[in-house]
Amino acid sequence: MLVLLGTGVVANVALIKNKGFNGGFLMVNIGWGIAVFSGVVVAYNSGAHLNPAVTLGLVANGAKTFGAGNATVDVNFGTVALFILAQLLGAIIGAVFTWLAYKKHFDEEPDPANKLGVFSTGPAIRSYGWNLVTEIIGTFVLVFVVIAFGHQPGQAVGLAALGALPVALLVIGIGASLGGPTGYAINPARDLGPRIAHAILPIKGKGGSDWSYAWVPVVGPIIGGLIAGWLALVLLPIIK
Repeated sequence: MLVLLGTGVVANVALIKNKGFNGGFLMVNIGWGIAVFSGVVVAYNSGAHLNPAVTLGLVANGAKTFGAGNATVDVNFGTVALFILAQLLGAIIGAVFTWLAYKKHFDEEPDPANKLGVFSTGPAIRSYGWNLVTEIIGTFVLVFVVIAFGHQPGQAVGLAALGALPVALLVIGIGASLGGPTGYAINPARDLGPRIAHAILPIKGKGGSDWSYAWVPVVGPIIGGLIAGWLALVLLPIIK
């Protein structure tokens, strides 16, 4: 749901002959925020683990269980790996559905870069080191604030405990403030899964999948999430 609606808003803005064509970056930010809102709502049973960077950030912050209600599981290597695999597979499937929804517009779009941009992020100015810094900072903000939300009185740590709206607004804010340089992946599965879909789908005139850049939106968010989890142990006192 997250990637279907998120890549869907990019397709609406980027691909020719759409009713939302040239809708602008703010429309993309809002669409991704609503995508996160929807993803959190439907993924409540997992604790709304939609993002490996958040999952790893919560582990770094000392989370002992994942999930919600009676569906909690103990945190260990196996559960972390399973959650991340599920996030990646879900991202691939969401991207495939976006392609199906916009199939005729992909066929009409002449620019391979616009087609790839629906599926994955790319830098406005390619500088791998600085692009990495941008992704680290954006993901740090996401995970640090998510953990801070969970430290409020009466809240458990994790996205599902927050309600979907605060996280959606946070994602819109990150996009509006920090999203310009790289398109703000801030989620390794969100970028890698659709990039894999782009590589394997029979998209007319699609061009390459820009694998030389693909490590940035994976490594950057992981680093940012881990730093946020560790620093939150010191900077975010738990309120009881």
